[in-house]
Amino acid sequence: MTDAPASTPDETAPAAPPLRPLGWSAPLHWLAAGARDLAAAWPLSLFFGLAFWCMAAAIGLVFRGRPEYTMTIVSGCFLVGPFLAMGLYEASRRREAGLPPDFAASLTCWDRRIGSMAMLVLVLLVLELLWGRASLVVFAVFFNTGMPSTTGVVQAVFNPENLEFVAAYAMVGGVFAAIVFSTCVISIPMILDRDTDAITAGLRSFQLVLGQPGVMLLWGALIVALTLGALLLPWALGLLVVAPWLGHATWHAYRGAVGPSEPTAA
Repeated sequence: MTDAPASTPDETAPAAPPLRPLGWSAPLHWLAAGARDLAAAWPLSLFFGLAFWCMAAAIGLVFRGRPEYTMTIVSGCFLVGPFLAMGLYEASRRREAGLPPDFAASLTCWDRRIGSMAMLVLVLLVLELLWGRASLVVFAVFFNTGMPSTTGVVQAVFNPENLEFVAAYAMVGGVFAAIVFSTCVISIPMILDRDTDAITAGLRSFQLVLGQPGVMLLWGALIVALTLGALLLPWALGLLVVAPWLGHATWHAYRGAVGPSEPTAA
């Protein structure tokens, strides 16, 4: 009886998809393509936009009542947001394939990738807990006489004497936001599209950001600017449109950044 030949890595796992070079105009093309998807599937997009708006409303309520926990809720939304957006990626994927939008498919698309998604959830959950804890530490260091009220936080932010607090809070939030962005910018669309494992998808996402930091920084800045603009509208109602628009555009960012899978060795 002979032993079966040992499997090689090329035979057991697909090669990681290559990354394409991106031009500075690429983010604008992604936004334009996302706007076309938004218009083509507006009822489904509006549903997901309402979900994102509810998340923003929850953040506002927490800030008014317990401002020290605001960053914790924000980080929780960073955790939930990419998975809500997965339904938007599915709608864009179907439209790209010439299929009509399907509400049920957008709600359940994650169940075909539950193993990879569970691993990514675990990674983001750890980041969320660390982010929330770091935020509380910053508050505790600068407000050692007790957590401030909402009014106290606003006064602290606009008080020139508290620039160190603002800088520390922004730096902590910026570091964790950058890590979450780098982990998720193309990883979830990749898992949905290719059934890639979470580690490969997350590493590819990081490689894209580290390899082409200028374009990806521009993409991140556009996301932040559009989101802030939506939040500044009365009752933050701009999120009803901007959130699903960015979700659809993220699918096209993945399509633009990731090339076809490399063939495996025979």
